[in-house]
Amino acid sequence: MKLLLTAAAKSVHRAAFYKSSARYLNSLANSGLKAEPLLMVGSSRALVHRLGTQVEVRSAFINEEEEAELLRELEPGLKKKRYEFDHWDDAIHGYRETERVTWGAACQTILARVRSVAFASGSSLLGPVHVLDLDKTGYIKPHVDSVKFCGSTITGLSLLSDSVMRLVKADSPSEWLDLLLPRRSLYILRDQARYDFTHEILKDEQSLFNGQRVPRQRRISVICRNLPA
Repeated sequence: MKLLLTAAAKSVHRAAFYKSSARYLNSLANSGLKAEPLLMVGSSRALVHRLGTQVEVRSAFINEEEEAELLRELEPGLKKKRYEFDHWDDAIHGYRETERVTWGAACQTILARVRSVAFASGSSLLGPVHVLDLDKTGYIKPHVDSVKFCGSTITGLSLLSDSVMRLVKADSPSEWLDLLLPRRSLYILRDQARYDFTHEILKDEQSLFNGQRVPRQRRISVICRNLPA
């Protein structure tokens, strides 16, 4: 019989790993070496290493001007919608969303850069870009994107706010990754990380990364996917 960890046990495991990560960063600082910003922590270093090629967070992927350009195109349509607090598959709370096919030239250039980084050359991509607007009180519950409509890769730009994405192995909840998604960053989930792990965006009151508070504001994600094989 499989033993599932309680919420308290999971919290203890995360706290222990956070302390281990802090010791590692302190050792780098004391050695005089410059540490890269820590954007991913997990239940074990082995898991972080194993998924390192399948999970990416690229900070400052777009600049302030590019973020403003995307918002100029998105805000007029989003403002016509109300935030919803239920969802057809109960995956999202406090959101409004749209799909967009046509973009201005500046935004097309940004999205071309996203696609060139996230997808293999020649990949068949899902045509509409999914735009998801989370209210400050909104959050995305643990889920795995439908394999009927989405292929091996999911990538998204994070606008307006920092946030924390959590991945948990569907059949082994003791295995998890937390990703820090800074404002204007790009995340990429591929293969095992996309199919075998649920992903979620934490509520503001639960938004912690490596033991540190990450305040959540309203967040817009611009999401691209490839088609199933």
